[in-house]
Amino acid sequence: MATANEAGRDGSLSGNGRPLQLPLDLIDEDPLQPRADNSPGFSAPSLRELGESIRRRGIKTPLSVRRHPQHPGRYIINHGARRFRAARLAGLQTVPAFVDDDYNEADQVVENLHRNDLTAREIADYIGRELARGLRRKEIAQRISKSAAYITQHAALLDLPEPIAEAFNAGRVRDVTLVNELVLAWKIQPDTVSVWLAEPAQEITRGTVRLLREFLCQEILDDAAVAVADAGVLAVSKSQQSETIAGAAFHGALQFKHDGKICAPLLRRRPSAPTSVWVRYADGSAAEIAVATLVVAGWEHRPSR
Repeated sequence: MATANEAGRDGSLSGNGRPLQLPLDLIDEDPLQPRADNSPGFSAPSLRELGESIRRRGIKTPLSVRRHPQHPGRYIINHGARRFRAARLAGLQTVPAFVDDDYNEADQVVENLHRNDLTAREIADYIGRELARGLRRKEIAQRISKSAAYITQHAALLDLPEPIAEAFNAGRVRDVTLVNELVLAWKIQPDTVSVWLAEPAQEITRGTVRLLREFLCQEILDDAAVAVADAGVLAVSKSQQSETIAGAAFHGALQFKHDGKICAPLLRRRPSAPTSVWVRYADGSAAEIAVATLVVAGWEHRPSR
């Protein structure tokens, strides 16, 4: 690699056209760069992922720097601040860089505005090709310095239910998280979700998908209330709810109340009459009550694991 002393007066390199290897301690970040410190690209997880990639594969795209006007021998970053920070995390002493003194703040904004990142479909297709080659998801995650969950989310795009695949391929939804939320909702109420997606004017955003999920949740609550009031017994047990409805789609469970107190039906304890049910209260006590006095209190949301 060329050294800093091999650069020409205009920032070009003598002879081989290869980038300089500049010591990190001679490079300063531009205090006026458009990317703020709270930018997602500067988040700790994002920089850790990039640092891990650099540790394994090095920096493939050299930084662009300009000579420091007040401090001879030092450089200011034009673009490549993320690579610079991640290189420090990776323990590098030097980074490849080209010197470009004809660079200003407008150029920095253009660099960030017009960077074309890979689409979710392009990432999914890459993962599909690697899986077809026999690589495991863990290996793919390591290769591109992403989490296993990231690989799983994108791999799911390769085998979507038809209505969701049509919306995704048409560009109506690009957010991978939203796509996976739609898949979870479709597994619970495929007909409802299919009709919802079939409406051409239907916007697919975080807000509309949240409303769709709330609508499906209310349908489940209504069905459970009917089961409690009319059948005398719950249609499904609490554990079954967790394994199917709650665990698969909404990460929560139905909440019941009796006489203003939260309680859980004890479905394995046989009541003395078909119109009664045993419940356990939050304090651990149990009682046999009339089914008609047991009401659905709502949905307890729980964080997904």
